[in-house]
Amino acid sequence: MRYQVSNKYKAVVIGGSAGSFQGITQILANIPKDFPLPMFLCLHRLKHVRNGFVEALSIKSNKIVAEPFDKESVKKGGVYLAPANYHLCLELGNTLSLSTEELVNNSRPAIDLTFESASYVYRDKLIGILLSGANKDGAYGMMKIKEKGGMTIIQDPQESMINAMPNAALAATKIDHILTVNEIVNFLLELDKACRG
Repeated sequence: MRYQVSNKYKAVVIGGSAGSFQGITQILANIPKDFPLPMFLCLHRLKHVRNGFVEALSIKSNKIVAEPFDKESVKKGGVYLAPANYHLCLELGNTLSLSTEELVNNSRPAIDLTFESASYVYRDKLIGILLSGANKDGAYGMMKIKEKGGMTIIQDPQESMINAMPNAALAATKIDHILTVNEIVNFLLELDKACRG
């Protein structure tokens, strides 16, 4: 399956919760080392477990996965993971911010905050991807991405280990593509080709 992918896109943001770890590792294992767009990952995780998560993602990844520090500049092709117990937001001026403000959707990091802030910065040049999860976090964020003209993709609820999260996004806004993880990988590979022009 081929996708009509434009080279206008400048960033990819991915959210997930319960059941998403296998999907995100599959994505990271298959995108090329020199994939040019920055990727921002907001995954629900145990707030008291600080070590091991980045390492587990990095083992299979072709790219270095990093937990950013507050006010870190976004680099071309970087992969940034929201640290445990911190909200991760994008800011104008190409920087990242971390905060310990109150929980959103009972979550910190909250996917909605990462998605909404990314949509404000990247507008119609953002691709939002929402994977398996057990609550509605990310649905509002996907709606904001859509409002700003970005592209919205959810993991096929029929494939998702827990489909509450993708289904909540479907109910909240018009989703551009409903894809399996394999199809998401193929989409990102097509995007990689388009960005290289």
